[in-house]
Amino acid sequence: MAPSRTNLERLFAPASVAVVGASTSPGKAGHEALRALEHFRGSVFPVHPSAGEVLGQRAFASLRALPGPVDLVLFAVPAAACVQAVREAIDCDCGSGVILSAGFGEAGPAGAAMQAEIERMCARSSFRLLGPNTAGFVNRELPITASFLLAADRIPPGEIAIVAQSAGINLTLGFLLAKLGYGVSCAVGLGNAVNVGAADVLEFLAEQPRTKAIALHLEGVNDGRRLYEVLKRVTLQKPVAVLTVGRENVADFARSHTGNLLGSHALRVAALRQAGAVVVETTEELASAAAALALGRLPAAFDPGVGVITAQAGPGLVILDRLKARGVSVPALHPSTEARIAAQLPGSGYAKNPVDTGRPGASFSDVALTLAADPQIDVMIVFALHEPAAMSPADVLPDVAARAHKPVFFGTMGPLDEIAPLAAMLRQRRIFVAESPEQLAHVAAALAEDAKLRARLVAFEDSRMKSATIDVPNPCDEHATKQLLEALGVRTPTGVVCSTHEQVRVAFRQLAKPVAIKILASEIAHKTEVGGVQLDVGDAAGLRAALDALDAIPLGSERRYLVEEMAPPGLEVIVGAVRDASFGPSVMVGLGGVFAEAFKDTAVRLAPLTTARAQEMIDELRGATLLHGFRGGPPLDRVALAETIVTLGDLLSRHPEIQEVEVNPLRVYQQGVIALDGLLSFERRKLTPEA
Repeated sequence: MAPSRTNLERLFAPASVAVVGASTSPGKAGHEALRALEHFRGSVFPVHPSAGEVLGQRAFASLRALPGPVDLVLFAVPAAACVQAVREAIDCDCGSGVILSAGFGEAGPAGAAMQAEIERMCARSSFRLLGPNTAGFVNRELPITASFLLAADRIPPGEIAIVAQSAGINLTLGFLLAKLGYGVSCAVGLGNAVNVGAADVLEFLAEQPRTKAIALHLEGVNDGRRLYEVLKRVTLQKPVAVLTVGRENVADFARSHTGNLLGSHALRVAALRQAGAVVVETTEELASAAAALALGRLPAAFDPGVGVITAQAGPGLVILDRLKARGVSVPALHPSTEARIAAQLPGSGYAKNPVDTGRPGASFSDVALTLAADPQIDVMIVFALHEPAAMSPADVLPDVAARAHKPVFFGTMGPLDEIAPLAAMLRQRRIFVAESPEQLAHVAAALAEDAKLRARLVAFEDSRMKSATIDVPNPCDEHATKQLLEALGVRTPTGVVCSTHEQVRVAFRQLAKPVAIKILASEIAHKTEVGGVQLDVGDAAGLRAALDALDAIPLGSERRYLVEEMAPPGLEVIVGAVRDASFGPSVMVGLGGVFAEAFKDTAVRLAPLTTARAQEMIDELRGATLLHGFRGGPPLDRVALAETIVTLGDLLSRHPEIQEVEVNPLRVYQQGVIALDGLLSFERRKLTPEA
């Protein structure tokens, strides 16, 4: 095993720990970190320059004074002392460290300089460092609490791992899981993540047998492409649920908190889902999704079906509405299934999916087993208010789940003193118990989404770039961009580049009319904004007017003209690719050209990608029905549109010098597409609207 990987194991599963800055003063980080190690079964070495003993343990003046290298060093000294302390740990061949101190990249230029020096030292060695600006981690399997937050010891052990950039979110998730009746296997605070980031921790957790699911919290992502590649491997082994903040403009607060500048939320969410992670909206949803997924995953499936049983119609409608809003299939049952359920229900029941049993009675178990046996049903959820005088579904659900061989989730509400023991019993039988109809719908949706994303991950990631590397001129104006697109198989209008009015007139006579005449100048990226596009020019008078308008545009470079035949009417879309600073090459598609930004109707993915993945993007658009034959019109060529998306993604993936390429508009027809305008840039510039 490589030294850096070995030292990652030494970080999270150490046999020996030193606390640099161990303190005799209660309340200080060095005191609390040492106290937190009381139950650690390995060797503990307090390090203090003058104290002979700390908390009843022999203290050492420095790391060099220890009997030998330790696996893990906890740094509980001020930021200004951490650079030298980390250097000493590396020189002493220690394996890893955690900087519990703040005052680094999140605190201003001086702190950022210290952080950069620590990052350089770690990069030149195999020493693995968590933080700085972190509360540390908890590994309940050893057990070890490498933190100054003693409350972390109060989180019960379990099967769910937490990886969070924030210590506050780390503890929040831990206690939310405890409230739900679940515990953690490991909880890691990333802090500023100068050396050990989310991807490193995910790789470690993937190999830990006790961890059945991972809850991930992200604020900023410095190396999004690596995180994406790691997640693709991890999610095929274990489910990962993610909460990523940054939908609104909170970047300034994030910088003050962890030193990470937030990137595009839309791209980050798309990349996480593309890698197979279930993305949620709140900490409560993250805890419940991770808990439900830890109980067991559905087999990978493109459209898993959820069967719903409710004893009260109102909560059942809430559940159905939430599932439908999340795109979860609540399929119609086979007629024979409906007939059997109708025979099993009292007269007031409803035998379709969702099944309404009315007040649950003696037939409840038979109804549930019949529903579970339907081939369209992959997971079953049950909601019933606690009515022990009628019948408690909780009493029969363990038997139903065992006989159905399908996951069963239960939701109920009632007096806490009566619900609590029922919930504890069901959790012991590995049945998730929800506290509301909404939570029940959410966990079912998380399970279904996990299955969908895995199916797509396997099916859509089976090929890579098809186009070869080609020569790309720099600079690249619209005409050169269109020549490049033609070479890549994307059709463009017939056109001629002209340097003089006479050449324009010759081209006008030769081309089919009407024509479009555009200004060609390297300093003008968006020609329509300066009146640089003259459309539907069909006669000599129109030609003179068009040239006069174009000549009125002030230029600092050579003035040239692009004369093109007008393309037939069609559906206009925007397709682009941009090199994100964190995630690398990514692609976007939106309907309506400029309206894509106004209505934020866009979809994004990381590139390179397959045609099937690009078609998935198209189907996400709210306006996708326009491609399917709107109001009796013919269906348009989704495959050609998808192939164009793939082509632009391949172009950026093969050419690291290109920062972005945009086709706006791309006109889509019954057969084929045509690129009406093209922009290619070698400078980093925002392309897609935030969503």
